Amino acid sequence: MANKDIIICRCEDITREMILECIEQGYQTIDDIKRVTRAGMGPCQGRTCRLLIAQELSRAFGVPMEEVLMPTFRPPTKPISMGALADAYEEGKKGGGAE
Repeated sequence: MANKDIIICRCEDITREMILECIEQGYQTIDDIKRVTRAGMGPCQGRTCRLLIAQELSRAFGVPMEEVLMPTFRPPTKPISMGALADAYEEGKKGGGAE
């Protein structure tokens, strides 16, 4: 893979060159790279780029992919109102689900 202009993270527009620069600067994990570049923090939450970054780390440090520490995956969340929770509770009571 010689082309450094390849996009690794489409959501955040992070190139392979940017990932390789991070590795050269001493970043050793996907989480390290994520903090510096935002790779994996876009709408897909790393579903596409996480493995690509792991491949670059594997190649750079000469370790098998299985030894590259994968980040914890947390799905995106959004706040909900207490009213929505109360409504769901009331609907559950009507349907016999919540007590």
